[in-house]
Amino acid sequence: MNWIRSLFKRKNVDSVNAGKAPPPSSQVDQEIVRLSADNPITKPKDDALGRLKPASSFATQILSLDASEGVVVGVLGAWGSGKTSFVNLAQGLLEKSDVTVLEFNPWMFSGADQLVQSFFIELSAQLKIHPGMAEIGERIEEYGETFSGLGWLPLVGPWIERGRVATDILAKSLQRKKESVKANQSRVRDALKKLDDPIVVVLDDIDRLSTPEIRDVFKLVRLTANFPNIIYLLAFDRYRVEQALGEQGIPGRDYLEKILQIGVDLPAVPDHVLNSQIFKAIDGALEDVENPGHFDSELWPDVFMEVIQPLIKNMRDVRRYAASTHGTVRDLEGQVALVDVLALEAIRVFLPDVFHRLRLAVDGLTTTANGFGARDEPPQLKEQVESLIEAGGDQSECVRNLIRRLFPGGERHLGGMHYGGDWKNRWLRERRVAHKDVLRYYLERVIGEQLQAFSDAESAWARITDKTAFASYLESLPIERVQDVISSLEAYEDEFSAEHVVPGAIVLLNLCPKLPDRQRGMFDPDTGLVVRRVVYRLVRALNEPEAIAEAVKQILPEVKPLSSKQQLVTIVGYREGAGHKLVSESAAERFESELRYEVRNASPEDLARETDLLRTLLLTKREAGPDEPELIVPDSPQVTYSLLKSARSEVKSQSMGSRAVHRKPRLAWNVLTEVYGGEDILREQVEVLKASPPEDVGDVLELADKYLSGWRPKEFDDD
Repeated sequence: MNWIRSLFKRKNVDSVNAGKAPPPSSQVDQEIVRLSADNPITKPKDDALGRLKPASSFATQILSLDASEGVVVGVLGAWGSGKTSFVNLAQGLLEKSDVTVLEFNPWMFSGADQLVQSFFIELSAQLKIHPGMAEIGERIEEYGETFSGLGWLPLVGPWIERGRVATDILAKSLQRKKESVKANQSRVRDALKKLDDPIVVVLDDIDRLSTPEIRDVFKLVRLTANFPNIIYLLAFDRYRVEQALGEQGIPGRDYLEKILQIGVDLPAVPDHVLNSQIFKAIDGALEDVENPGHFDSELWPDVFMEVIQPLIKNMRDVRRYAASTHGTVRDLEGQVALVDVLALEAIRVFLPDVFHRLRLAVDGLTTTANGFGARDEPPQLKEQVESLIEAGGDQSECVRNLIRRLFPGGERHLGGMHYGGDWKNRWLRERRVAHKDVLRYYLERVIGEQLQAFSDAESAWARITDKTAFASYLESLPIERVQDVISSLEAYEDEFSAEHVVPGAIVLLNLCPKLPDRQRGMFDPDTGLVVRRVVYRLVRALNEPEAIAEAVKQILPEVKPLSSKQQLVTIVGYREGAGHKLVSESAAERFESELRYEVRNASPEDLARETDLLRTLLLTKREAGPDEPELIVPDSPQVTYSLLKSARSEVKSQSMGSRAVHRKPRLAWNVLTEVYGGEDILREQVEVLKASPPEDVGDVLELADKYLSGWRPKEFDDD
């Protein structure tokens, strides 16, 4: 699964490789780095950074040292730079040369007394199990016992005198202890002088201790640093240790130089080798993720070089990043574009302050330009972006690059391009965090209604060319979600083609009357408008009037609801304020005439099932030609009820300073009387309906009585 690395190489973006010979196969052509704990390597075959050669040279240098008076050497490098792995490689080579290597972990102990006692006990125990080392082990154990209970150590530095109590009695006790220390020290020295090869004592991760603990460790080393044939190998971050050893204006480096005879700085990891390890780690992290998400191969090289690579300094960073990426990509289940996730995970791991502020900058990053210029934009949008960059500190340029590459909507706040709202559908389709809902899902792991609707729409879109499959899928969804799913199909508008038009329009027009008329806000589109918008965009994709007319001829016979047929005929026709003139005038007139004929000849049962019957009958009555028969509304209570329901609407209003929407029911009374041919006929039909009302009659009969009594709503007032 080396596609991450392969795509990057194909783009030839890794300029750091220019003019360099490729690293040896042992360094790069390893198996993909598996997701693992941050453990140092112990075997040469695991060396991915080319450290085996310098480690071998270091081991050889140690073996050549004159250790007759003891030596302290250091492996120096920043946190996560691979000091422990380097020491492990060198240790393996030393052991092959029959050198005794002892390890002491200062992390296991705290406090000077415990540290001293444990150090000598641990070294003694390890020596006793080595052939020929038992005597030295016993001598070191005795030497350590002489320090039991002491709060001081005879070392260099301004800390020497701190634990002493200037009383005569204690002074005499200390004197006896000193004499015992000297005697035991002599015995240890005599035993060590007999060795043919030195003993290497390894103390690692010193820089991770607290400042007092770092000082205690170096006191301990100084205590035994002049023992013959003892080589201390210390691994630490120079700057951290120097900071801990410095005191009272005296540089810690001066103390360190008194203790450390040889210091070896770890070689830097070449950029091309580190990049290779990052690619391998990402591949390994994603290997068992079933759906990692949309991958933009054009965007990836720039995001890697400008956002991810500057934040990763060493192999520890690589492992932390891979572990974070694995869990996040798995949890997102493909709902967020992969390149965006890879970039944001780097921010989350290495720039946590910036990541924390992402939640506060969602609007600034995702709100598109309004077309009226910066003066008409809320000032907090730019402030949010600027605050994000400020949180980046010395990595502010990395944050700027993140915004440019991942958040085009916010780029204008950096002096870049202005992106309008027409880009949102594309970002949503590609699951880019540039879309607010996608970014919120990444941050909150809770899928919003719009993103859920689009996910369903994505599945619907995959089936739209198959009428049966498309209809079955939409009908399988909870009916209250279908309207949003249909609306989300607009995101695919630029992909609409001839194969989508007929099956897509048939299914949507047949489904329209089944959609619930849910409560809406002041400016939410009604259900019919949502369907009409998508159908209009489908048929418009055919471009040519003849092709559209032919598609309409195929669609109409398979659409059952008359009101849905009316919608399609209106969309392609020339009706003022509603038609889009997608077919010729003659074709539009033919479709309208045929539909009127079908309406006039529909049975009362068919008419009663219509959800928008009033509009359908009104257009049939108003637009009938002089040679067409007059429309007669059937004398049917079911038809009357259907007409009253379709005539019912609500007037919505809001009070100044209030979010509450007030709804007041109304009937299109004038239209009803026009369709029936007079209020007297309408009154008769309402009375018949009242004699045997349906169970779910609602308030339409009350409203009808109100209008029949002479009430009419005021033009600019409430009831």
